[in-house]
Amino acid sequence: MGIFALLPLVLPLTAWPVARLAELHLHPRTATRLLTGVASVMAVCSTLCLALLMVVGTARLPGNPLPDGWSGPEVRNVVPYDEIVGTAAIPALALVAAGCARALWRHRRTVRRAHRTLAGLPGRSVAVLPETEPYAYALPGGGSQDRIVVTTALLDGLTSAERRALFAHERAHLTARHHRQLLAVRLAARANPFLVPLRTAVVYTAERWADEEAARAVGSRRVVARAIGRAALLSRGTPAPTLAGLASAGPVPRRVAALLGPAPAPRTWPSVFTSAGLAVWGAAAGTLLSAMSSANSAVTMFLVLCAAETL
Repeated sequence: MGIFALLPLVLPLTAWPVARLAELHLHPRTATRLLTGVASVMAVCSTLCLALLMVVGTARLPGNPLPDGWSGPEVRNVVPYDEIVGTAAIPALALVAAGCARALWRHRRTVRRAHRTLAGLPGRSVAVLPETEPYAYALPGGGSQDRIVVTTALLDGLTSAERRALFAHERAHLTARHHRQLLAVRLAARANPFLVPLRTAVVYTAERWADEEAARAVGSRRVVARAIGRAALLSRGTPAPTLAGLASAGPVPRRVAALLGPAPAPRTWPSVFTSAGLAVWGAAAGTLLSAMSSANSAVTMFLVLCAAETL
C-alpha cells in the first residue's frame, strides 16, 4: 500500500475549494446532493483507512487478541511509519466512533423530545406552540408524522405573506428530507475534521434549496427574503443543528441577497469549462480517488493478513 494507504485521510482537503465553488455556482439542490454524497463517501473511506491502520497498531500491543502472524514484519511493512501511524490510529478511531455516536444520539434525543412535547396537540401538519420564544423548524417523523413546529411569538412578528413563506420553506425541508443530509454531513465531519467545510456548505445550500422552493410556492422571491430577514432577527434558531428552520443556518445576508437576484439555473451537470463544472468534476475525481485508495488498501491488507496467518 505504501503512502497510498494514508490518502483517504487527507483527500478531504481537496473538497475545500469544491465546497466553495458548489455553493456559489451550482443550483442549491444539486450542490446539496453533491456535497452530501462526497462528504459521506470520503468519511467512510477515511474511517476504513483508520480501521486498517488500527489493525497494525493493535497487533503491536503486548497481549493483543489478534493472531500472532498479524504483528509480523510482513504486515508492518505494508504501512509507512507503522510504529507511529498504527499506534495513533487506535485513539483516533475511538474518537471518531465516540463523536459520531454522540452526534447521532443527540439528534435522536432531540427528535424524540420534540415529539413528546407535541403528543397532546392535534395531529396536524403544523403545530403552533403558545410560547414567548420565537422559533420554527421542520420536525421529521416519517410520512404523516412530519410536523412544522412554530411558536406564536414568531408568527406574531410576521405578516400573512411572510407566514406563507415560512410554512412553504419548512415544507420544502420535510419534502426533501434535509434532516438526513444535515445529519450525514455532521457525522462525516465528526469522522474527518477536514470535511467541516463541506458540512458548512451543505447547511447553507440546504437552506437555499428550501428558500427557492418557498419562493416558487408563494410566487415572490422578495417576500421570502423579507421573511428570512425578519425571522433571523426574531428567532433563536432550532433545537438541534440537524433540524432545519427558516432562520437557522447559513449567512442570512447571503441568502437574502440570492433571493433578491435572479433564480439559479436548474441545470444539474454543468460543463467542465465553467466554475460550476470544476466543482462537480473536482468533487467526483476526489471522491473516486478516495474510494479507490480505500478499496486498494482494504484488499491489500486483507491479502497480507491472510498470508501472515498461514505462515
